[in-house]
Amino acid sequence: MTDVLFPHISDADPTAEGVLSTWFVKDGADVAVDELLAEVAVDKVDMEIVAPAPGRITLLAGEGDVIQQGAAVARIA
Repeated sequence: MTDVLFPHISDADPTAEGVLSTWFVKDGADVAVDELLAEVAVDKVDMEIVAPAPGRITLLAGEGDVIQQGAAVARIA
């Protein structure tokens, strides 16, 4: 299994957070390496999360959730 992590935002603030704006895949979908999975908003900047591995994805966070950097937002098996 591979965890999909919320992007690293700040070295100065290890508790920095952002919002998971949009999922581009559905729970249980098969994903490919580097496939666009989600968009997150951090300090008025949008960032993308891509799949680090191929497999079937399980979403662990929902759209609109506030998430700390480095936290798992999905799992790929």
